[in-house]
Amino acid sequence: MKLDFIFVMTNEAAKIFVDYLARNGLSMTPQRKIIVETFLETEGHFSAEDLLVLVQKVVPEVGQATVYRTLKLLVDCGLAESLDFGCGVALYEHSYGHDHHDHLVCTNCQKKVEVVDDGIERRQEVLARENGYVLTHHRMLLFGLCPDCQELRDKEQEIES
Repeated sequence: MKLDFIFVMTNEAAKIFVDYLARNGLSMTPQRKIIVETFLETEGHFSAEDLLVLVQKVVPEVGQATVYRTLKLLVDCGLAESLDFGCGVALYEHSYGHDHHDHLVCTNCQKKVEVVDDGIERRQEVLARENGYVLTHHRMLLFGLCPDCQELRDKEQEIES
């Protein structure tokens, strides 16, 4: 199946991607275009496989390797962030045009909560400065049990007692 390639990605994030490709001697292919459009339309945390499923709903012949390579380009140009939440699969989220945030991750059900705390952000800057660093970026992942899993654990402990 031939893909019709009409370049209509007009938002700022898409322009950043196109400029990045040009600077690196790469071209915008029809496959990359649909992957980038789908990525930019998808919020939250998702795996490359999740993105592949969404892309293949529109263009079934796009392959897994193309999605992985395009996600790497999105990370390299600063539009995406790859996160390891300890579940064995890299998850991606938007980084451009989204405020910085950190994450709470449930070690039982893998629920993720995005958190922003100005006090923690300031403390990280102070720690860096005290050690002679200038922060360029950071990410903080806090692991524990979410309220639902705590409640489930407590109920299970009651039954065992």
